[in-house]
Amino acid sequence: MVKVKSILIVGVGGQGTLLASKILTQGLMETGYDVKMSEIHGMSQRGGSVSAHIRYGERVYSPVISEGEADILLSFEEMEAYRWLNYLKPGGKAIINNYRLPSAPILTGQTDYPEGLIEEMAKNVDVIMVNAMDIALGLSFAKSMNIVLLGALIKIAELNNINWENIIRRIVPEKYLEGNLRAFEAGMNSVS
Repeated sequence: MVKVKSILIVGVGGQGTLLASKILTQGLMETGYDVKMSEIHGMSQRGGSVSAHIRYGERVYSPVISEGEADILLSFEEMEAYRWLNYLKPGGKAIINNYRLPSAPILTGQTDYPEGLIEEMAKNVDVIMVNAMDIALGLSFAKSMNIVLLGALIKIAELNNINWENIIRRIVPEKYLEGNLRAFEAGMNSVS
């Protein structure tokens, strides 16, 4: 059994971060890991920050990931990756969706979206970019961006020995199932 690993999933309300974390947590539990998960919704209904802390291993005592403890940071949006970067441990990996979701101050013209965030982060950590929205649009299912990112995470975290298709089939509603299965596979194929 693996020592405790920590995955921090972050995004903006409405992006599907919590569904992705639910699928991940279910798969880890069914494989026999002790799993603890903590969700922070913030103002998720209004496009606010959302995070899910997932810790798994032989024995996990706390669901909370402290600063500098995450093995993997999965970010559904560029600025959220930058906001949560200090939670990544030295040698950790940041999987970042190449996607920008402007906040209210940016939309109203009070400020601009910060430029150069990815380049700044890449100076200090291993950054893996995923064009999840482009992949999802290519599948004609934009709402599957979260599952594309989940597939990329599974591959990077080397958790592909779990029957993810079976878990997705049980959690995702029938009308979205086939699109999400294709999105998961495309996400796994998007990273090496």
